[in-house]
Amino acid sequence: MKSWNLDELNLKPRLPEILSSSEDARVIALDLAAGESLEEHEVHERAFVLVLAGEVKMTGNGGDIRGPQGTLVEIEPRERHRVEATADARLLLLLTPWPGDGHPGAMELREKLYTRRHAAKRGE
Repeated sequence: MKSWNLDELNLKPRLPEILSSSEDARVIALDLAAGESLEEHEVHERAFVLVLAGEVKMTGNGGDIRGPQGTLVEIEPRERHRVEATADARLLLLLTPWPGDGHPGAMELREKLYTRRHAAKRGE
């Protein structure tokens, strides 16, 4: 059994701390200063975002959500979303399963090379 006091973590803004990682899930704590954001992105896993302190605005396929302390948001795998801190915020992220289908960490070396080349061609 493991435990963490999430209020006492010494986090630096935008520098996430991985609290736990296994084949089942990855748990990450993250501080965002007011006005900072995680620009629009997607993850391969189902993501749960719990607002531990402060407030965020999340934008995704389901529209906009204002999330004060205590808000829990579930994001589908590969759903595009953006998170912006409207006040200094502390978030707990749960990604499951870890790594998700198609995640570079779950790929063989040959698949990673193909994915990188394909992404580079799309960017040209």
